[in-house]
Amino acid sequence: MEAAVITAVGIDVSKSKSTVAVRRPGGEIALRPFEVHHTNSDLKKLASTLKKLGGDIRIVMEHTSTYWRPIALTLKEAGFFVSVVNAMLIHDFSDNTIRKLKTDRADALKIANYALAFWDTLPLFNSEEETRLLLKMQSRATERITETATALRNSLIALADQTFPGVNIAFDPNTKNANGHEKWVDFFLRYWHKDCVCQYSMEAFTESYRGWCKRKNYKFRTDTAHKIYLLAQEGVATPPKCESTKMLITQACKSLNAVCEAKQSTQLEMQRLAAMLPEYEVVMQMEGAGPITGPALMAEIGDVLRFKNKKALVAFAGIDAPPFQSGAFESKSRHVSKRGSPHLRRTIFIVSNIILTRSNPENAVYCFMDKKRSEGKHYYVYTVAGSAKFLRVYYARVTEFLRSQPSPDAC
Repeated sequence: MEAAVITAVGIDVSKSKSTVAVRRPGGEIALRPFEVHHTNSDLKKLASTLKKLGGDIRIVMEHTSTYWRPIALTLKEAGFFVSVVNAMLIHDFSDNTIRKLKTDRADALKIANYALAFWDTLPLFNSEEETRLLLKMQSRATERITETATALRNSLIALADQTFPGVNIAFDPNTKNANGHEKWVDFFLRYWHKDCVCQYSMEAFTESYRGWCKRKNYKFRTDTAHKIYLLAQEGVATPPKCESTKMLITQACKSLNAVCEAKQSTQLEMQRLAAMLPEYEVVMQMEGAGPITGPALMAEIGDVLRFKNKKALVAFAGIDAPPFQSGAFESKSRHVSKRGSPHLRRTIFIVSNIILTRSNPENAVYCFMDKKRSEGKHYYVYTVAGSAKFLRVYYARVTEFLRSQPSPDAC
């Protein structure tokens, strides 16, 4: 029986259109490179054109922002083998082209050549990959929301320093309600000026605060009420207690609360999506991987099996130190590459700091960092080293688990 003709389709994706190149082994160009817009009619026409080619067709495109999604999903639904790969893999791939062209057509042809070179190991974009994509999108959204919340919180603290100095430090910063509101923000929304407290006697304010805690479902403590009252008595407010001041603070508090609600919603959705992935339980058993950091790690690493070894994962995070050698000279002092994902790098540093804080002598990553610290290494040096160690452990545990699972195609 004659073997099916194999056809590689390379797609260079941009925001509103893509360039398509179709190649076969031996340098054969099945179709001249052409452009397709990301409209329903154009994408359906593309699917129809590719189906007419027949044989074994595999379609490869780069993971470029979210621009690839319309074309990948359309072709997947049309029944094609679709693979979405890391752009760095394409960038580092050499297709033996002498002239280094940088055009959409040249890039599409390079992607098609990549597909032919790695035909048997191309990762299939499937429902699990869709879950990973959604998880990654939620992770990035959480990062943006967190940055917004930090800016709003700092602005609100600046206002509090003028109308009720010290109110933000009168409460445990980790005390939040079911909606993600910080207790001090809800308190400041009600008692927005020191004179809102000073108008009471200590006993009367204590009862007022008790009632507020009950209505807002916060824990009441008498010593906290007295602490707040003394802050109000000793504090010096500069803006007057007037409607204009109240409006500023009310808007600032409500804005921060709204963002905190959004942050909590995205974090809960990240936990839901992460729990759908096979490695979830393994990751969550690792020290430093909590309900926030665990899903974030999974979001930024993605399918760990796409990395050929643990060094590749460390390099993806950009915390590897590439060798620098020229002739007889070899550098002994090297800096991390920072070439990989800044999002994963940020997450893994948070995880390393959690491990340092817990100081568990039975944790291999902590012992490794503690050893480096005892040798007099700088904080950044042992944190980077610990982060790389954690990723190596992550790679070993997760790959071992995933490879032990039966193939979804197994009978």
